[in-house]
Amino acid sequence: MGRLGGLLHATVFLLLLLLVALTAVVNACPPSDRAALLAIKASLHEPYLGIFNTWTGYDCCHNWYGVSCDQETNRVADINLRGESEDPIFERANRTGYMTGTISPAICRLERLSSLTIADWKGITGEIPSCIAYLPFLRILDLIGNRLTGEIPAKIGRLQRLTVLNVADNLITGQIPKSLTNLSSLMHLDLRNNQISGPIPRDFWRLRMLSRALLSGNRLTGPIPKTIAAIYRLADLDLSMNQLSGLIPDSLGKMAVLSTLNLDGNRFSGKIPVSLINSAVSNLNLSRNLIQGTIPDVFGVRSYFTVLDLSYNNLRGPIPRTISSASYIGHLDLSHNHLCGRIPTGAPFDHLEASSFMFNDCLCGIPLKAC
Repeated sequence: MGRLGGLLHATVFLLLLLLVALTAVVNACPPSDRAALLAIKASLHEPYLGIFNTWTGYDCCHNWYGVSCDQETNRVADINLRGESEDPIFERANRTGYMTGTISPAICRLERLSSLTIADWKGITGEIPSCIAYLPFLRILDLIGNRLTGEIPAKIGRLQRLTVLNVADNLITGQIPKSLTNLSSLMHLDLRNNQISGPIPRDFWRLRMLSRALLSGNRLTGPIPKTIAAIYRLADLDLSMNQLSGLIPDSLGKMAVLSTLNLDGNRFSGKIPVSLINSAVSNLNLSRNLIQGTIPDVFGVRSYFTVLDLSYNNLRGPIPRTISSASYIGHLDLSHNHLCGRIPTGAPFDHLEASSFMFNDCLCGIPLKAC
């Protein structure tokens, strides 16, 4: 009986081990997802932190650095690899990340991927795999701070769930894809500091959910589409440091929540739209353009500027006295124009330095020389 009882206990123990093993297998990621991740790992080289040392074993849903899975399906849902992070692995190494290699098209085999972040590694090259446009559940695509080349995938507009598209600080060329304006869920668009050329798409207004459009530091040409004002959620528009031209649309000053408008470093001409002076815009930078005429003398209680930079233009005439009627002006720069006359007294002029007024034709009064 003792021998039989021992045999029974051993059998039960083995069955429990088998059950635990089966449970682990059931809760593990599918072999196809694991194989895709290992192909991604093989195309990248990270020599300092050892983050890929954790990408071992059969279960990529647990303890694989930067990988998260859907709890119900166990399919890989998120890849979050940032080269600049407060994660302990960076603190121990006492450095930011550096990674070379390319982003493997195997990424597209992760059919349930919702978020893809491979950001700030500084050395990743190659193109964005065009097949990314066929990941139907993708909501976040963040590839900022690498050395990616080529163009934004032409069929990027297929990603109907995409809310964040960030490919800033790379070496991307070509034009903004026509299909991009099909991204009806897009809220954050960041294409800064690339080599993107051509016009802003005429139907840019179709991005109705957009709150931030950051396109600075590229080679964009042509005008700002007037219809951009139809994006009623747009709060931050940065088109600085491009080659844009034409008139600044008056409609920009009629946007309900637009608070930051950076158009500096372009070739805009014509006059400053009167609507911008009494608008929701509080950070207005129109410097380094070809703007002419006078500064609109229409400042009032609705004029609130943390930054108002009109420097390096062709503005003429006096500084408008109504500026003193503005609710607030923090930083004001009117230098390098053709302004003339006495600098008004009182706020905001009492806290400004001479550099705000230098290199004009004939401005005088505090803080410049006496009239």
